[in-house]
Amino acid sequence: MNEFEELTNTVKAFIDAREWDQFHNPKDLALALSIEAGELNEAFLWKKSEQAKPEKVREELADVLIYALLLARKYNWDIPTIVKEKLAANAVKYPVDKARGNAKKYNEF
Repeated sequence: MNEFEELTNTVKAFIDAREWDQFHNPKDLALALSIEAGELNEAFLWKKSEQAKPEKVREELADVLIYALLLARKYNWDIPTIVKEKLAANAVKYPVDKARGNAKKYNEF
């Protein structure tokens, strides 16, 4: 069992103990993830990056990750696999020789 599976099982046990899985359909998990990402953004709003409270950033990042784990679980996706697949696709879109030090989107090269 990899660390993502172990972490997902820990989150699942937390959810199961409270019988919340009935509320966790993919749409609502995606919305919750987006809302938590908004709360993460809020920690930086109207501040310089270094002014954001690290404990607030940490708390909101944990919420984002929890919902991401739950959404992946709903689809039975292995997180390391889907991340590696996405990185491989991005490597094609953003070849090093064009993307290095460049913030342009792939279709602007």
